[in-house]
Amino acid sequence: MQRAIFGWISELTNINLYHSNLFKNINQMKKLVFIFLIAISTLHAQENRHEKIKALKTAYITEKLSLSPADAEKFWPIYNKFDQRFHELREKRRNEVYLEIHNRWDELTDTEANALFDRYIELKFDDLELLRERTQALRTVISPKKIISLNKVEEDFKRELLDRYRKQKSKE
Repeated sequence: MQRAIFGWISELTNINLYHSNLFKNINQMKKLVFIFLIAISTLHAQENRHEKIKALKTAYITEKLSLSPADAEKFWPIYNKFDQRFHELREKRRNEVYLEIHNRWDELTDTEANALFDRYIELKFDDLELLRERTQALRTVISPKKIISLNKVEEDFKRELLDRYRKQKSKE
């Protein structure tokens, strides 16, 4: 009889351990799902933020350059194509130069530092070449004065965007 009672208690303990582990796994799964949902919503919010900034930039540039609907129809496909290429170039510079410097600053040898600086210069030349190509493409669409103004308008937009961001951060 003692064996039966101990066997029965042993089985109950095993069942309780099984349920305990099951509940731990369920709680872990709940945590993972929660983290996953937060990550997705953060990515979605960032995507929305990028879309909002792009829309603001489009409106800002269109207004400041006084683009007519006909000009805008020709201008924006060219601008967006080059804007994407400029973005890719900035990402390349960030990944190949800035992150390398940031992550390995204390370990960089003079030879590696020179190589990184040479790479930085190459990428800046690529930037200038891309600017030249964009200017050539835009010459068929808008006036030279508007092309010159475009560079200033882009810088003004970035400055205003940063000012808004700083003001918003200071309120928080």
